[in-house]
Amino acid sequence: MASAARIRPLGSSTLSVPTNLSITSSRRTFASASRLSSFTTRPRGAPRTAFNKPLLRQSFRRTESTQAPIVKKSSGFRTFLRWTWRLTYLSALGGTAYVCYGIWESRHPPDQSDPDPSKKTLVVLGTGWGSVSLLKNLDTENYNVIVISPRNYFLFTPLLPSCTTGTIEHRSIMEPVRNFLRHKKASVKFYEAEATRIDYEKRIVFINDDSEIKGEINSTEVPFDMLVVGVGAENATFGIPGVREHGMFLKEVGDAQQIRKRIMDCCETATFKDQSPEEVKRLLHMVVVGGGPTGVEFAGELQDFFESDLKKWIPEIVDNFHVTLVEALPNVLPMFSKQLIEYTEKTFDEEKITIRTRTMVKNVTDKYIEAQSTGPDGKPKLEKIPYGLLVWATGNALRPVVKDLMGQIPAQKESRRGLAVNEYLVVKGTENIWAVGDCAIANYAPTAQVAAQEGAFLARLFNQMAKTIEIEDELKQCSDAQERAPTKEARDQVFMQIKELQKRLRRVKQIGPFEYSHQGSLAYIGSEKAVADISWLTGNFATGGTLTYFFWRSAYLSMCFSTRNRVLVVVDWIKSKLFGRDVSRE
Repeated sequence: MASAARIRPLGSSTLSVPTNLSITSSRRTFASASRLSSFTTRPRGAPRTAFNKPLLRQSFRRTESTQAPIVKKSSGFRTFLRWTWRLTYLSALGGTAYVCYGIWESRHPPDQSDPDPSKKTLVVLGTGWGSVSLLKNLDTENYNVIVISPRNYFLFTPLLPSCTTGTIEHRSIMEPVRNFLRHKKASVKFYEAEATRIDYEKRIVFINDDSEIKGEINSTEVPFDMLVVGVGAENATFGIPGVREHGMFLKEVGDAQQIRKRIMDCCETATFKDQSPEEVKRLLHMVVVGGGPTGVEFAGELQDFFESDLKKWIPEIVDNFHVTLVEALPNVLPMFSKQLIEYTEKTFDEEKITIRTRTMVKNVTDKYIEAQSTGPDGKPKLEKIPYGLLVWATGNALRPVVKDLMGQIPAQKESRRGLAVNEYLVVKGTENIWAVGDCAIANYAPTAQVAAQEGAFLARLFNQMAKTIEIEDELKQCSDAQERAPTKEARDQVFMQIKELQKRLRRVKQIGPFEYSHQGSLAYIGSEKAVADISWLTGNFATGGTLTYFFWRSAYLSMCFSTRNRVLVVVDWIKSKLFGRDVSRE
């Protein structure tokens, strides 16, 4: 009995076998069986299976480890680069899509409505900054618009100096007038002709076809109800003999082409066999008269042309090529701040461009100019300056059609520099004639910026005038309807409409006079440097240098008239940078 009591079943024993021990034993048994099986099935003499012990240890550690895997965090700089790349990629896609849409839109003009004979005829003379700004913002459905100009394109004049050296091709800054007129809501008539005379009393413009090919009719009359004069100005010679005969101007595309041809003529003639040293020096002396933005930019472009291309391909001219800038005032760029003037003069000195201030041209011959300057002793002296190229980039003069119109209006008798206008740009002494741009005297500098703002102002004025006429017609109809209303309720309803129309009329008529907002001044000074005097809040921000040069380029690029112009200008910049400027003579 005692032995029976000592023998107890295994399941009721207090000493239990650990579970993991039994599992491990079973695993070992299976492993032993596997090894035994492999041992028994391996042929005699065959090599044993090789085990990678380090790999087995790593696998065992991974299996037995209870720690979470370590995730490497990317650095902040890598994240910044990743997002920068994504934003750049998206920006490039968006910019490409915008350019493509702009090109497609310019190539697919919409349908236009025909002119309404019952509406007033608005005649616009010229296709310069003021006229084009007016046409761009004008709602042509309100008027029968007629445009008259001797050139059928708009010229982006700030980049014209770059055309003289081949940095930009002239067609890249030309926008055909018919391109943007075709995109207006109502059709606009365009006549490529010169306005020879304006009959103010009869409201007629006399035009003449000056093209090389003429039809049976090459002169006619155009009646108008409203007239905008935006014909610009001519080059002023100030009565100096020989300027018009021997000098070259820089106002039109043809001027830039002639200057470009003359530059290469001078260089090639200077290298002609047996040319005397004095004649070589004269031919390679380029004189620019006028220290404003146009003259300064042309001098900088010309020196860049020499440094980058001419002296590389025509090394014979290296020692004699020279650029001189002549200005009658005490300094160049008088509209800029003093520090920018000094910076420009310093840059020109580094570029070896001579600046001669307080020097007045008295006479021009085919080989030299006579100039009067002030000597060190303060006394004036007259000297002869030989030149090969003379570019006259200063002053504006009235066109004959403007002079004739001023002679017809008594209120314009005292005006000498152009058509005097009031605060709404109405020509004084008239009721239906407006003037914009260089031909108008509005107490502002004759710049493209002023002309563009004047044109935009006139567009708003004309649009509101059309709305005023429309509302007044509706008021007249409502007044008639109120008188014919059969009941008091109907009369009250019409009265409420009249009150609403009167409110709209007051809002429309609340347009103030023209106020010029100066955005700043820019000028390229050569060596990939520029100066900028920009209006900032209540003051001016003056800067100059290479960064300003990139700002100058981006600003002018954004100011180009169309997407087509922007693309062509960028392509020209890239071409001139990669392949250089063309030195062939046309």
